[in-house]
Amino acid sequence: MFNTIEKNTSAEIVEKKSKFIGQLFSVETVEEAEAIIKEVNQKYFDARHHCYAFRVTTPKEMISRSSDDGEPSGTAGAPMLNLLTAQNLSNLLVVVTRYFGGILLGTGGLVKAYTAATREALKKAHVVQKEWGHEVRLLVHYSDLEKMKYYMKQNKITLVDLKYEENVEGVVAMTKEKFDRLLAQKENLNFQLLEWEIVREKWIVV
Repeated sequence: MFNTIEKNTSAEIVEKKSKFIGQLFSVETVEEAEAIIKEVNQKYFDARHHCYAFRVTTPKEMISRSSDDGEPSGTAGAPMLNLLTAQNLSNLLVVVTRYFGGILLGTGGLVKAYTAATREALKKAHVVQKEWGHEVRLLVHYSDLEKMKYYMKQNKITLVDLKYEENVEGVVAMTKEKFDRLLAQKENLNFQLLEWEIVREKWIVV
């Protein structure tokens, strides 16, 4: 389980005439993070530095990377990554773009500024927890639809989609723990679970 942001956000700070633009991006893979870093570089092509840090968690490993992008070693990427690590934030990319204002900040000033830009962006973000789980297809009778929806609401299970055919097909997102509990209780539910199938595994907001 880890913390992440619900949607992308950004914030700006000014330190001794240098402008720092901190941007947070929700990412699922290293490749996605790298593509966004390129996009930010292209968007702010006239900026002096684009420092970044990201953490990506998969079911098998956690990958973290950072870059000072020309700033003195250890003054930008590492402090930003330390902030993400300290708050158990993952599947998250932070890019801080600096427009140089003509005044040198020194190593301590740079660490403070890049950390502050990241922290200000995080203040604007809605942080959620995610856990590995399943997207599951369920089939129920029309007469059981409201009972199924009530069960999902009571157990904080997200109803992703509904299809109305011969029976009602629902797609829900739930943690592995909640899925195992549903199957264990299926004979005692107040609705009949006609079929179920795991569509895919994914990170689920808890």
